[in-house]
Amino acid sequence: MPQRYLLSELALLLGADLIGNEAVEIFGIGDAALAQSGQITFVANKKYLPALAEGQASAVLLQAPLSDCTVTNQLIVADPYLAYAKLTLIFDDRPKTSESIHPSAVVAPTATLGTKVKVAANCVIEDGAIVGDNTELCAGVVVGANAKLGQSCVLHANVTIAHHCILGNEVKVHSGTTIGSDGFGYAPSKADGWVKIHQLGRVVIGDQVEIGANCAIDRGAIQDTTIKNGVIIDNLVHIAHNVVIGERTAIAGCVGIAGSTTIGSGCTMGGFVAINGHLTIADNVHFNGGTVVTKSIDEAGHYASGSPMQDVRTWRRTMVRIGQLDEWAGRIKALESQ
Repeated sequence: MPQRYLLSELALLLGADLIGNEAVEIFGIGDAALAQSGQITFVANKKYLPALAEGQASAVLLQAPLSDCTVTNQLIVADPYLAYAKLTLIFDDRPKTSESIHPSAVVAPTATLGTKVKVAANCVIEDGAIVGDNTELCAGVVVGANAKLGQSCVLHANVTIAHHCILGNEVKVHSGTTIGSDGFGYAPSKADGWVKIHQLGRVVIGDQVEIGANCAIDRGAIQDTTIKNGVIIDNLVHIAHNVVIGERTAIAGCVGIAGSTTIGSGCTMGGFVAINGHLTIADNVHFNGGTVVTKSIDEAGHYASGSPMQDVRTWRRTMVRIGQLDEWAGRIKALESQ
């Protein structure tokens, strides 16, 4: 049975002005057009206001009161989207790991566990590892030797934290992610083929970082791979060895960052961005999805590359013309010289 809240309680939680029936009960959040009775919804953009008439929401988060709105119970907030984000916490129905160590977990005698640590089935905590207070390890998590996890972290199923890596406080890592895998380092040898360069650094992650599912974050070759406070990373992202990512940077899915690149603070990267190695990216740089970054950027701003989608016939003609550009450039120069 979902927990129910009075609308007045939600208004108090959000610091919202309440219009309508403060005693209405709310059990969850719904999409504006699909919400059921007993759910609250939100409208962060005026173009979605007509959708309210399609649903049956009992309350709505708005930036300003609406007298002709089909939803008469309204919570007025400065930022409805932010208020919605805050509400998702209290309606989160993710099952929590019990406050205990599951009998199937393997915890080394030299590992240190703080108070109220939760360890689910089939977890492995190796020698010298430290797990901070209130941290939750879901099923199948591996914490390597001498790794250190801060307080109130959540590691979802089958996450691996390799040896000597460090996570700060309130870090969330989603299923299947590996932190501290070997970086891609090899020395070519005619006699021996590719000679592996053993990776001697760590991954060091700051506080309040969230990392999506099935990411790979490589340990440093010599220096550490570093992800600073407040960074958010989507699914299927690869961060290579010795990369440094500044505070509050946001990285969308399928991004790849090659080794020894430094990313500034407050940056954003759309999906499928590819960044070459050994570059430096300034603070507050924003890359559109699919951008290929081949040189350092020292000024904040928005950057993009790549061609938008075209129908295949147009695309084929465009590719032919691109191949002719060098010839055309030569002809233009010849005409100019005449």
